[in-house]
Amino acid sequence: MKKAVGISLVAAVLLGVNAFAIENVKVNGDAKLYYYTDDKNSGDLFSKTNSAADTALRLGVTGDLAKSISFGVTGYAISTLGLENNLVSKAWSSGHTVTNPARPNVADEAWLGEAWIAGTYGKTTLKAGRMLLDSPLSFSETWSIAPNTYEAVVLINQDIPDTTVVGVYAGHSNGVNSVGYTDGSLPTPNNTSGNGLDGVLGDGAKFGVHGANGANVAGIINNSFKPLTAQAWYWNAVSAADAFWLQADVDFEGLKLGAEYAEISPKGEYAGVHDSQAYALKVGYEGIENLKLSAAYSDVDKNSVFKVANLATNNTVAAQSKLYTEAFWNYGYVGAPNAKTVNVTAEYTASIAKFGAYYTNVNNAYFATLATPRVGVDMQEIALSATKSFGALDTTVAYVSTDADDQNNGSQSNSLQVYLTFNF
Repeated sequence: MKKAVGISLVAAVLLGVNAFAIENVKVNGDAKLYYYTDDKNSGDLFSKTNSAADTALRLGVTGDLAKSISFGVTGYAISTLGLENNLVSKAWSSGHTVTNPARPNVADEAWLGEAWIAGTYGKTTLKAGRMLLDSPLSFSETWSIAPNTYEAVVLINQDIPDTTVVGVYAGHSNGVNSVGYTDGSLPTPNNTSGNGLDGVLGDGAKFGVHGANGANVAGIINNSFKPLTAQAWYWNAVSAADAFWLQADVDFEGLKLGAEYAEISPKGEYAGVHDSQAYALKVGYEGIENLKLSAAYSDVDKNSVFKVANLATNNTVAAQSKLYTEAFWNYGYVGAPNAKTVNVTAEYTASIAKFGAYYTNVNNAYFATLATPRVGVDMQEIALSATKSFGALDTTVAYVSTDADDQNNGSQSNSLQVYLTFNF
């Protein structure tokens, strides 16, 4: 029933366009096929045991209900098409519900990921409903096959020249909402962990309380001094933590410099534990046509509790981080306590394709005392990618070499990934 309702609501909106005075209607969407394989644990590339795959469909419609009032509805659906019984052993998206743990088999899922209405008066916009959100410590992870979204109210004002002021209340979300200690000593307060490769969506993509009891977010972004974009964010997770994020990025005709600082202060259910603190620095150069180069360094305090990463998707395990040094594939390491990370990135757009090379080295392992075992996890990643569009079809192929203390018994492993997206 959930699947039928999710898609039929989008269809109802499309049919209703002709019945009501809805203007500027736009329909968009895409169909995706993602595939992953590795050679971990003595397995082979392309073997069923070491592979995962998924398909996804996104269908959205936006329009104007009246002057300065707009709406948007987007439905999402994910299906393995039964591939977990034949070519792969795992789904890509964690939004699937397991129907037969012994095999394992997973259910297809469909849901309304976005359903919002927005009104604009002057330079102020108010938006409410289900939507994608983007802030440094709580955001929709759009890198995977289906993103997490929020039930939220957003207020944006641009009356101050070159300045955007943002206020958000996010009450619910459907991400793997595992805010908690990085050592797992406290139970996760909300959405259960998903069953797929990416760890983005909760089981069944169901919506639950965001954080412990919802979250308030305030941000200001200023570009008065044109080479500089400065932003400051405050994040209040009710009964869980207070946090702030400061960031400054400068662009001097192709020379790019950046600095980030983040601090998460636990409270309420997590009161009495140490703050999480991190900083990151970045230098980049884009003065040569079609070439982008960058190098970054980040350092997370050893006594941190929360990872400096997305607090709405699997923070205790592998949530994506907004730190400049974030890896291409192996999330969850850069923002971990005591992580000292170097990232070097090179991207070049040639006539045949866009090529990327990414190196990430996380130095984290240390001895708390001479009498205790080593804690923390080192990780080294080398990733190569090629992206090419064939009309409406976007394709990406990536190779990733991973050498992490907690993967493949501490030995290096290889993986291949294929991303196919047909836009319509």
